[in-house]
Order: sequence, then C-alpha cells, then structure tokens
Amino acid sequence: QVHLVESGGGSVQPGGSLRLSCEVSGFTYPSGSVGWFRQAPGKEREGVASFYWHGGNTRYADSVRGRFTISRDNTKNILFLQMNSLKPEDTAMYYCAATRTVLFESRILRPSLFDYWGQGTQVTVAS
Repeated sequence: QVHLVESGGGSVQPGGSLRLSCEVSGFTYPSGSVGWFRQAPGKEREGVASFYWHGGNTRYADSVRGRFTISRDNTKNILFLQMNSLKPEDTAMYYCAATRTVLFESRILRPSLFDYWGQGTQVTVAS
C-alpha cells in the first residue's frame, strides 16, 4: 500500500539545475529505505541517491556525488532530489522507490532490492 509519485522532470541545458519531488504515502515512520534511481535508453537502471527514511546511510552514485543532493520534507513526506551542474549523461527517466527493508551500506543503491516504485519523470539535459 506504499505509493510514490514523482514530479519535477523536464528539459534543461547543460550546467543547469532541476529539483525532483516524490510524494510518499503508506510508508509511516519507521519504515525502511528510500531513494532515487534512473534509467537511460538501452541501459540498466542504476541507483542515484538513497537513504533511510528515518535517517542515516546516505549513499550517492559516484557519477553524481557533489552535484546531487537527496533530502526529505518530514512534515509532508516528500522526497527530493536536487540536481545541480547537470550533464547530458544525466539524461534518463528518474524514479523514486522505497522498501520497508533497512538496506545496509551500499545495498541501498541496488534497484533490485526495492519493492515500491513511482511512475518516473523524464529528465533531459541538452543544449
């Protein structure tokens, strides 16, 4: 009964910024792990940024570390992904996901370990 709905995707120029939002419901505290994932055409889905819903174990993919920031609005149960200094290679469908499992260490970036997924929002970075 966990539901996630992404929004905020769009088209931006290289070097631009974008903030994605994910409304989370049916995932009351304490619950597990949440994160952002992306999939480009012809490529496998990969973890971008994840953390525990109750705090801790924040993990970023090497390709986005220093540019992207994952955060949560505790009052509204909204997950955010702030994306700065966007590159063409960031172009992908972005998904938020959740699982009630507390995934230790780097396992929190493995898409196959997540059970609930949003519908995705497209991010396109091009001149």
